[in-house]
Amino acid sequence: MQVILLERIAKLGQMGDVVRVRDGFARNFLLPKGKALRATASNRERFEHERVHLEARNLERRSEAQAVGEKLEGKSFTAIRQAGETGQLYGSVTTRDIADAIEAAGFSVNRTQVDLQQPIKSIGLHTVRIVLHPEVVVAVTLNVARSADEAERQARGESLNQRDTGFEFEPEEDEDEGEDRGERAEA
Repeated sequence: MQVILLERIAKLGQMGDVVRVRDGFARNFLLPKGKALRATASNRERFEHERVHLEARNLERRSEAQAVGEKLEGKSFTAIRQAGETGQLYGSVTTRDIADAIEAAGFSVNRTQVDLQQPIKSIGLHTVRIVLHPEVVVAVTLNVARSADEAERQARGESLNQRDTGFEFEPEEDEDEGEDRGERAEA
């Protein structure tokens, strides 16, 4: 199916491009979300009449996203989760958890704007991309820890994933046993 894009879509095209996409992608995502129109003659005319309005709306959204992105860039957020001794989480940190942590800090971010390539399943510092607008992407740091104290230690640079037992095994030498053996052999 051919569609006219009403906004920039990653790996697909810019606003105004006529692209061919799979029918299901168009029917289930692009058309219901208002991101595209079917590429018919009447819709092409309609797009050309509304193009100035659409570009102005896109520019306004991008400038708002850039303003929020400047404040959000490089910030660090903390998520407290239960984890085993080796640092593996009992569960994972999802996009919803990350969006809630960012919103608790006073920023307005939807969970669909959090770009998480794979779920976070271990404690530590993780870099997460936030897509505020198709043209504005910022990176934040998520500090996943077992407690607030551990989160502080991780933020300072300590590694909590390694187990520190605090003692080493050394072979013990018993001189008495060697003497006893020698006496028995003589007798």
